[in-house]
Amino acid sequence: MKSGKRSLLQKRSTFAVIGLGSFGSTVALELARFGNHVIGIDTNESLVNNHAEDLTQALIVDAKDDAALREAGIAECDVAVVAMGADLESSILAAINLKTIGVPVVWAKATTKTHHRILSKLKVDRIIHPEVEVGQHVAQVLHNPLVRDYVSLGNGFHVVNFRIPETLEGKTLDQMSHNEDFNLRCIGAMRGTEYLGRDGDSCELRKGDLLILLGRRADLRNFAATL
Repeated sequence: MKSGKRSLLQKRSTFAVIGLGSFGSTVALELARFGNHVIGIDTNESLVNNHAEDLTQALIVDAKDDAALREAGIAECDVAVVAMGADLESSILAAINLKTIGVPVVWAKATTKTHHRILSKLKVDRIIHPEVEVGQHVAQVLHNPLVRDYVSLGNGFHVVNFRIPETLEGKTLDQMSHNEDFNLRCIGAMRGTEYLGRDGDSCELRKGDLLILLGRRADLRNFAATL
């Protein structure tokens, strides 16, 4: 490879997942499936044994002990995820210890507002509320059957994936009112795996095509109500 050219291969990261319950094991296994180096730790021997063959390492370690974390090589990880939620003390001490031993990026699961506030005070890089986030996602999709999926981008902006209904069949993207009337941007229209176009293109839509829009929640909701 010539000097100055970046490798086409993405750098593999090293992750530590603290707590191998339902949430933690899902995160760890998915990260491993993507080809990352993943160290999973828990104090429950059964949980550790269940994932010993699927992760790079699965270790019985108490995250409340910073020396034990160092010995397990957690300090060398690029990112650590505190996946424990029910045990507030263990979660908080794990986050403190991960920061203390120098893990560059720490994410943590929170189960209550108080838990969230404490983790925020500890300068955790990102706080996750899996049950709340999944619940909101499910409610959004259930509320409007044409919404296939959506992603929150922060600052009030979302990307929403709409399935084109029969009422819009035959229209072209440049005839749609999403931009002028609702201040939304079309970042893509898809038919199966085929890319059709984006804002301003004259491609003709069919029932079942997917329209991917970017905008604020209220604007997206108002647009969805017209479909």
